[in-house]
Amino acid sequence: MFSSYRGDRHKRCYSARRINARVFIVRKALVALTVLLAFGAQAAVQPVAVFDRAAWPETLDTPVLFDVASRAEILSFARVLSESEVLDDATLTARLQLRQANMPMIREVRERLWRTLWRNYDMAQQSCEQDASFCYVVENLGDLRRTAATFAVEADSFYAGWAEPSRQFHIAYLNEILRKAALFPQTASEVALFSPQELTGDRLNDRLFLLSFDGGPSVIPSNTEALATFLRKQKLHGLFFVLGQNLQNRRDRQSLQALRDMYRGQCVGTQGWQYRSHAQWKDWEDSVIRGVARAQSDLPEQYVPLFRPPYGQRRADSPAFFASQNLRVALWDIDAQDLGALTAEQSAQRTLTLMLLWRRGLIQLNDSQPKALEVVTWLLTNTARSGIGWEDCRDFAGQ
Repeated sequence: MFSSYRGDRHKRCYSARRINARVFIVRKALVALTVLLAFGAQAAVQPVAVFDRAAWPETLDTPVLFDVASRAEILSFARVLSESEVLDDATLTARLQLRQANMPMIREVRERLWRTLWRNYDMAQQSCEQDASFCYVVENLGDLRRTAATFAVEADSFYAGWAEPSRQFHIAYLNEILRKAALFPQTASEVALFSPQELTGDRLNDRLFLLSFDGGPSVIPSNTEALATFLRKQKLHGLFFVLGQNLQNRRDRQSLQALRDMYRGQCVGTQGWQYRSHAQWKDWEDSVIRGVARAQSDLPEQYVPLFRPPYGQRRADSPAFFASQNLRVALWDIDAQDLGALTAEQSAQRTLTLMLLWRRGLIQLNDSQPKALEVVTWLLTNTARSGIGWEDCRDFAGQ
């Protein structure tokens, strides 16, 4: 009798614990759902803009042909930007798959996009005397807005096969930009700056680009060695953002001289000690300080005082800290999206399309990915005679 009672009590206690555990799990799920909804369903999957350059009927064999393709992409993007401005706030928010959106920031980003598009189109139209394709009477920003509002490619045009694929690419790409604007500053990104001391490739001259690589050095056998060796052979100087933790792991496996030889001729900035968002992290300052100390100690000849925040996320109150550490935040203008599901060629074609659109910029790749070398090789091959140039990382770091 006594044994049976203890057994029943044990069963009841065990059942109670199971119920309590289930309640706890349900509560955690509800809390997580509440947070997700409160932040506008930020985790919703968004399609990444991709474009098959085979839809463009010409190669970029001359600077003039680069300008023709650039004018086309500028006008295509300007058209979808113009169309987005007639949407009411609720419709645009739904299109971005959000419950709430920072509309003032969206409007601010739109105005900046228009100013950049006008500057870029004005540069691209300098060669209209050599090839008049996609050339219109555009003498100021107002002209560009009016031209963009009615821009279309005729069905019998030589470029007809390009028009709709380009339009779909720019719709998806504009959604990427406006979604980041809608979430800023709660979720910081490269879409806007917190301080004039933050850098992007927009400071570069027309037709100049800089290759940058995140998250290194990679594990052995290394993508980083292959990338750095390839860049040296091409007489290019890339900007590698390293993690202190990864450098430490390399130091445990190889000599310091081998590590320095790997980055010879390149620039090395830091991403802190580990790749983690600063948004809600109390120890982010310590991570930055440790990452800088490791990079300066191991790579004194290659180190430059530039910091790239993981995911582009940094705090609104961070500029004073970075100034005190003699660091400048270096973001990017062109994201190759090589960390995701895109193939190397898709990443490269996306990158080239954005190079035509922005005509300058800091390109973000990830040297932990084998794709990065394939992307760089493809880009150099397909732009070899286009008249573009590649910025020296030290010139950029010294700005």
